[in-house]
Amino acid sequence: MQGATGTGARSSAPTLEMVAREANVSRATVSRVVNGSPKVSPEVVRVVNAAIAKLNYVPNRAARSLASRTSGAIALVVPEDTTRFFGDPYFAAIVQGITRRLDDSEYLLNLLLSTSDPNRKTVRYLRSGVVDGALVVSHHEGDHSLHEAAHEMPMVFGGRPPNIADDDIFVDVDNLEGGMTATERLIAIGRKRIGTITGPLDMPAAVDRLAGFRRSMETAGMSADAVEQADFSVAGAVAATRRLLDREPDVDGLFVASDLMATGALAVLRERGRRVPEDVAVVGYDDSPAATSSAIPLTTVYQPSEEMGYLMADLLLRLLAGEDVPHRNIMPTRLVRRASA
Repeated sequence: MQGATGTGARSSAPTLEMVAREANVSRATVSRVVNGSPKVSPEVVRVVNAAIAKLNYVPNRAARSLASRTSGAIALVVPEDTTRFFGDPYFAAIVQGITRRLDDSEYLLNLLLSTSDPNRKTVRYLRSGVVDGALVVSHHEGDHSLHEAAHEMPMVFGGRPPNIADDDIFVDVDNLEGGMTATERLIAIGRKRIGTITGPLDMPAAVDRLAGFRRSMETAGMSADAVEQADFSVAGAVAATRRLLDREPDVDGLFVASDLMATGALAVLRERGRRVPEDVAVVGYDDSPAATSSAIPLTTVYQPSEEMGYLMADLLLRLLAGEDVPHRNIMPTRLVRRASA
């Protein structure tokens, strides 16, 4: 697997990953040996136990809980505030997919919202053994402590995590391609001065969508400098769109990195007397309910958010059952054409 290995500070105590590396087996295999699974050959058990003894590895409380299946719960960790979580239809779709998969299991879902966690309460909770595994959605670059917990318990990320490690397991879409698709739509309909409103650039999804915008603009020989950053919220998009139009009043095409933010951009365009799509064509991202409930139905890049949630939960349940699962799971996007472009 490819990927960066910098994931923040690590504890000096030996981890499950270190044992797996020493024994030259997967982390799931070490977990099976620790939990006494009969699915492991005697030779592999011998090699793993030798590595455990050499490293003086002691399974943590969460691992012991996993072995006995005493909690019957998994955590959904969302490092966002309540306004963002309950106001963005993306999260509703993800949760719907997760719960649809968990309905066929014995597991309950615990929701943890943690915008700022200087005392590391979330990580302590995950390590305490009250949940058997975790799903993490909307991961930001500064959330290093969640990577620490990922080395000690089954964890699946929604979206490629920042500072990705080789053994991180995630479900995502190709956001680079999605950004290109959105931008190419605006180029194809003849827009000459195209700008973009990005999400927060401490999140890989926002970085990749911006990179897709820039790649398509540069391929077309067009300037890619009409960029303003927002935070995936309506208020953030309103402020960013106003800044962009103040600086670039001749913008006639706009790629907005989420449908929810695009509704804010549409409001600013109305405020400035700019008609959509006649004066400014707009393309969003997500194909969420916000795309069809706005005053002007949005052309947007579809991502299968509910199916992403379903797959995240499915991968975690398979990990909890001791299975090996694919680490990098990329789902398709496509353009959905409506009135805004």
